[in-house]
Amino acid sequence: MALRRPIRGIAAAAVIVIPLFGQPSSGPSSGPITVGPKTTFPTSSANPSNTGGQTGQTGNSQTLRVSGRVIIDDGSPLSLPATIQRVCNGNPRTEGYTDNDGYFFLALVQNPDVIADATETSTASNRPSGPPGVNSAGSGASGSATSTRNTDNRYCDLRAGLPGYTSESISLTGRTSLDKPDVGVITLHRMGARETAITVTATTLRAPKEARRALQRGLELSKKNRPGEAIASLQEAVRVYPEFAFAWQELGKLQLENGHAPDAHQSFEAAAKAEPRWPDPYLMLAEMAAKAHDWKELADTSERVLHLNTFQYPQAYFLNGAANFNLRRLDVAEVDGLAAEKLDVQHQYPQIENLLGTIYSARHRYAEAADKFRAYLMLAPGAEDAAVARKQLADMEALAAESSRIAQKKAQP
Repeated sequence: MALRRPIRGIAAAAVIVIPLFGQPSSGPSSGPITVGPKTTFPTSSANPSNTGGQTGQTGNSQTLRVSGRVIIDDGSPLSLPATIQRVCNGNPRTEGYTDNDGYFFLALVQNPDVIADATETSTASNRPSGPPGVNSAGSGASGSATSTRNTDNRYCDLRAGLPGYTSESISLTGRTSLDKPDVGVITLHRMGARETAITVTATTLRAPKEARRALQRGLELSKKNRPGEAIASLQEAVRVYPEFAFAWQELGKLQLENGHAPDAHQSFEAAAKAEPRWPDPYLMLAEMAAKAHDWKELADTSERVLHLNTFQYPQAYFLNGAANFNLRRLDVAEVDGLAAEKLDVQHQYPQIENLLGTIYSARHRYAEAADKFRAYLMLAPGAEDAAVARKQLADMEALAAESSRIAQKKAQP
């Protein structure tokens, strides 16, 4: 492998790619680090009729049914339905919502022959998933979704997302179709005053009932895999109340999922304008900039996230580091990467190690690069590019050994 052999993910040839929430693979020997996930969002259906612990099968795919409840550690009620995410190899993907009492039921499609490739660009549980105060995901019935993406749960956890809270995780490792669906309780912990830019968005609390109802209809239609109708309902919500930041955000996600990137960009900008202290719209704009290889916009938007919240967004440091790498600011890129690594205490984003390994490789710090590629393989043993990462590790170890031999030879009298 060449010294600066790139890491490819979703982009075209001749670029070094480290995707935000995906796992990279091999590629050519020159070009920028590209950070940009495959833009995919959860496609969900109505509550499955079979609520037992058995699974349905289609070909090699199986449906793993799980249920449980999300609670807040101090016993207070949820301010709005929480998102439920499946996190596989550090890749979060929203699978559905709780009901207003915190209960959830999910039917997760999995394929035992497929390594996890769940890509989520909307939320992660360690950052706000949307402003509270929205009465969505109808009360009295558990939230549900059916994932349409084949995933191997050997490296997966379940966690919840709610603005202003961090989530504990429940491991899916070893869970089979014969197990009872109940996975227990996911506990949320309130973040400190300095750990989140906003926990209650004023625009959501001011939204009129008509706009809230349109938002709720849109979320329900999205769960039922009726994106056209969902988009129309969310457009109605922002027509009624143009400052409805959460509705703009959800509209942008659906538009992006369904191939309307320019419209999605406008929706995220509208959300950011309505709630300039809410980091999530800026994070979405950053991820779009990453996919477009617009390094200046990526640097600006990810920096905005960090300006609002320096404690809870390791992925924003990761994005900022990739932007600075491509802008040839290697010193700043390294600082960003190390900050992301420090914040990612639960190792939800193993690709941070991949980024640091690439930075150190470019700076001819082979031993340090080897350490980072080694850490990446330890954190994501089931990554799609595990073989490539092992080759990179071997190359860095060989170059480090050669550099050491040369240094020793020069040191001899």
